[in-house]
Amino acid sequence: MLKLRREKYPKLKWGAAGLGRFSETAFIPSLYLVRKAKLQSIFSNDANRSRSIAEKFSVPNHFNNYDEFLNSGIDVVYIGSANIHHYEQVIKAAEAGKHILCEKPLSITSAQAEEMVNVCRKNNVQLAVSYVYRFHPLIQKTKELIDSQLLGKIIAINTSFNINLTPDDNFRFSKALSGGGAVRDLGSHMIDLLRFFGGEINSIDGVMDNVVYKNEVEDFASGIVQFEKGGYGTFQVSYSSMKSLNRIEVIGHKGAVNIDNLVGQRYQSAKLSILLEGEARKAFRKRANKLYRLLSSINKAFRKNETPLVTGYDGLVNMKLIEQFELKCHSKKN
Repeated sequence: MLKLRREKYPKLKWGAAGLGRFSETAFIPSLYLVRKAKLQSIFSNDANRSRSIAEKFSVPNHFNNYDEFLNSGIDVVYIGSANIHHYEQVIKAAEAGKHILCEKPLSITSAQAEEMVNVCRKNNVQLAVSYVYRFHPLIQKTKELIDSQLLGKIIAINTSFNINLTPDDNFRFSKALSGGGAVRDLGSHMIDLLRFFGGEINSIDGVMDNVVYKNEVEDFASGIVQFEKGGYGTFQVSYSSMKSLNRIEVIGHKGAVNIDNLVGQRYQSAKLSILLEGEARKAFRKRANKLYRLLSSINKAFRKNETPLVTGYDGLVNMKLIEQFELKCHSKKN
């Protein structure tokens, strides 16, 4: 008699809370590509929105009540709502025993972020933050070059993330909903990349301003950090650049790396250029869905109840750095 092998780690049932444009055009389509994952339920405060998205993607359950959503048989919650809602939704999901993938920034304040991390630990659930750039193959290749010492002592890591985002009804331009502007949205990604490449950060400083769009949150910021193990990193982010050649650059004592056409792009082909001492310049191109790769990695970790590659702790550390940066920038204006 044929014995069927029982799956040790079953397929996970996901729920998505917050159904903005990113959830509709990126998260949900990418999750459908992930093996051993199923989108079971969705939530929005707007009942019409949750109904229309459920119909579009054939999602079995849709809710405009968060508690009912959590009780719909799901294992994992993706939180893609406005920043102000992250804290309450993560806490409730953790207390309901759900693993969580939260959008960045993790919270409005580092005090909230610390409580979120602690509540997840107390309830034995995993908490990940959606820092997708870590999962692109060219980013991971650069990390290998740094860790293998092929670039030598790291002198500087420079990053830029400039886009054009007009102040309309986007929650990112409401300080009450987002907590801040370009730094919390785009800068959070770049600060995380600086830590991923250069290690933990000793100090952070810089400037914030409204260069083009006069709004209650900044449309531009430029920062510099010092790494604990030496060397420096920079980030420049803006909401006010219609055209920009965003780039990641790692400069070491023995070599350098550039990554072009990756930051701010979703699925386009990115280019990695490597220049090492005593070797000819090398260039590689790679097209990859970094969100799909993040979801695949996190789904696998959650199925086994293992720590994901990017954690709530990373979100907490990045939130503390953002607060330090904002405090220094505000003190210069007063």
